[in-house]
Amino acid sequence: MSKASSMPQLVIVSPALRDANNGNWQTARRWQRHLSAGYRVRIVKAWPDALAERDAAMIALHARRSAGAIAAWSDAHPQRALAVVLTGTDLYRDIATDASAQRSLELAQVLVVLQEIATQGLPESLRGKTQVIFQSTTTRPPLAKSPHRLRAVMVGHLREEKSPQTLFAAARLLAGRRDILIDHIGLPLDPALGEEAHATMAAVPNYRWLGGLPHEAVRRRIQRAHLLIHASRIEGGAHVIMEAVASGTPVLASAVDGNIGMLGTDYAGYFPWNDADALAALLLRCRGTGATPGETLVRHLTAQCRQRAPMFAPKRERVALHRLVEDMLLDDLRGAS
Repeated sequence: MSKASSMPQLVIVSPALRDANNGNWQTARRWQRHLSAGYRVRIVKAWPDALAERDAAMIALHARRSAGAIAAWSDAHPQRALAVVLTGTDLYRDIATDASAQRSLELAQVLVVLQEIATQGLPESLRGKTQVIFQSTTTRPPLAKSPHRLRAVMVGHLREEKSPQTLFAAARLLAGRRDILIDHIGLPLDPALGEEAHATMAAVPNYRWLGGLPHEAVRRRIQRAHLLIHASRIEGGAHVIMEAVASGTPVLASAVDGNIGMLGTDYAGYFPWNDADALAALLLRCRGTGATPGETLVRHLTAQCRQRAPMFAPKRERVALHRLVEDMLLDDLRGAS
């Protein structure tokens, strides 16, 4: 018997696969890599399937969107390990109103959240089985930035949860500032928002909507930017925030729990959600005057992000994931004895 065939098999259920190129897929693929040293790990969108009987444990991303797989697993294998990873829409919308998401929380042996204040969004009765695992990304050096203009980038598919309207409005407020450039990356999942992006680009010379881009191209644009803008209404723990922090690019973020849990309660780069005036004012402060873009504030934000960067280190996430799975499987053995 080969070493690989003797490893326990894990299944990760993800509502999105490679073609979506979104946060769920990035998490699933990265966790597969992290766990592959000790386990055979497969990623599926629906469960059960032909290999289902070999699965020793399930990690399901998204309480509502993976609810069918979670319920099927619990019915088929009530004693086998089940962890449910909660997204922003789970925490800040669905678990309050959606019966299938609520049932997923009850069925899970372990709940996983992706930022440090997410447990506050859970009923107190569930907090004891909840643990925080910060996601991770590779560190990259910042790329050279022009001192003559400020370049900001917002990354996120165009949908209501990401609040692209806030960026559109802020860009219009800054339409006369040719020294503040705004790039916007993301697919038009909501066609009406895509139309708004086109209209903003036509009206504002310093705003560019670039559509969807490959992940590597997105990371390089984050490296080149002076700032990342993250305007979300609902967020569970954004990949782009940790990618910016790990690239030395500071963040301007809406002051919602998911962002505060990533950047810390004392971070100086927040603006109220849906407040385009406040976002525009922050961009103006960061641009500043003279030869260096808002040197004092940008330097301060960069230093704060540097302090948070170790939380998003791959080794830290890998250790936490292996501990999660080991504890789940050990609990299974105890329950079977």
